[in-house]
Amino acid sequence: MMLRATFSVFLLLTVTFSIQADDRPNIVLIMADDLGFSDIGCYGSEIPTPNLDALANNGLRFTQFYNTSKCHSSRVSLLTGLYCDQAGSESLSRGATIAEVLKQAGYFTAMSGKWHLSKQPTDFGFDRYWGHLSGATNFFTGDDTFRYNGKPYHVPKTLNGRPFYTTHAIADYAIEFIDEGLASEKPFLMYLPFNAPHYPLQAPEADVKRHLGNYDGGWDELRKTRFAKQLELGLFPKDTKLSTRSDHVPAWKSLSDEDRQWEANRMAVFAAMVDLLDQNIGRVVQHLQDTGEFDNTLILFCSDNGACPFERTRGRFKDPWDPESYWLYDASWANAGNTPFRLYKQNQHEGGICSPMIAHWPRGLTTQPGTITAQPAHLVDFMATFLEIADANYPKQINDRMIDPLVGKSLLPIFTGEQREAHETLYFHFRTDRALRQGPWKLVSAKQGRWELYNLDQDRTEMNDLASQYPQRVDAMKAIWFDIAKNQERLKGIHLQPVKKTITKLNFRKDTSSGSVQN
Repeated sequence: MMLRATFSVFLLLTVTFSIQADDRPNIVLIMADDLGFSDIGCYGSEIPTPNLDALANNGLRFTQFYNTSKCHSSRVSLLTGLYCDQAGSESLSRGATIAEVLKQAGYFTAMSGKWHLSKQPTDFGFDRYWGHLSGATNFFTGDDTFRYNGKPYHVPKTLNGRPFYTTHAIADYAIEFIDEGLASEKPFLMYLPFNAPHYPLQAPEADVKRHLGNYDGGWDELRKTRFAKQLELGLFPKDTKLSTRSDHVPAWKSLSDEDRQWEANRMAVFAAMVDLLDQNIGRVVQHLQDTGEFDNTLILFCSDNGACPFERTRGRFKDPWDPESYWLYDASWANAGNTPFRLYKQNQHEGGICSPMIAHWPRGLTTQPGTITAQPAHLVDFMATFLEIADANYPKQINDRMIDPLVGKSLLPIFTGEQREAHETLYFHFRTDRALRQGPWKLVSAKQGRWELYNLDQDRTEMNDLASQYPQRVDAMKAIWFDIAKNQERLKGIHLQPVKKTITKLNFRKDTSSGSVQN
């Protein structure tokens, strides 16, 4: 009788421990691709994004959340908690991934979407993977880099009863993998890097037609209306100034009627892609609710960089629901997408590196629903956050990879309404674009142009360059930038060359009147 009682107590303790161990939160990490700061409703957009807006209104929004300004480098930092080249860039040769760390801690790990790094996700800790290894793909027909759990995947004409469209498919497989995670009886990591709204601008006909006509007023008017909404939402102080239109962007009224129609049409396609992105995020959220996992799931939404200025259009005269089309928009609409900031993807000005970030976690967030925080944070902070909530350990070595010390800091203090001990320094680099932030001070150079200096507490949109007033601060901050670049990032060559003495002139407009870009 005593033995049976002892065994019963042991069994109860074992079951209780198991329940407690598996009570750690699930993590759904969603990254959009080339989404500008103002491209979703809760950050100022007119594009309907009710699902993301609901997460924001019941969660926490960041207004100073940073990325690396480029697709692959942001993915490296998100996955490893390190700066891109510090981690070994695409090879991840000096970084551990969130999947490897969480898998070791007992999580089921899955990914659906764009990889854009070396090898495959299943080589870096993901139990399941569906998506494309390429940096961009045709949304209707895909490419030869699609993989399903490490094996080649032939993109079908239809999937789950409707024509194949990559954004739909990413959500389809995420839902499949979430179910597999639940069946494993482990908490799960679901990493969802959508490739929308990255070019090519392609969407089903009915979805595009819902947005046609919405952008006939042009980019100048759109920037004003989005900025007014941002102030109304409380994203910025009332005395914030809208940055002036970039001098390489023409005034809308200066365009011909034909060009206005072309420009309005391609922004409508972009809007359709954002709309579809939100719809598919909504499907994943609904599935979490239907399975009872919603309250104990940390959902994070961000973008890899600001809106994209590149003009690489082919097939201008083909409809954007034709798989042979390959539309982009250029800096003109990207300037509006990054409202109220300056510059774009690739640049280290705020328009390139500051993106939306939404956190939603009913059981974990203690901030008031709809709270907006201005505390600076960065993609490198995700790893540290996951280590804390999963009670996981950061490794010094994985197989033959020696892992660099973690750069990121946990976001949990911000999630609980505290003032986090901020990063002393945030470093930014992509090719010949550079920046360093310390407190409110930001040093920045575009295309190896001379250093500019801004006080972001007073001038968030980087309109008042203080470099000539504070030369000693410029010298001190650039010395720190070069130290990190050389010794922590291991950069060489052009990346360590001094900046010029003048601002580099930028221009992204190209002639597409023949149907394709004319260089």
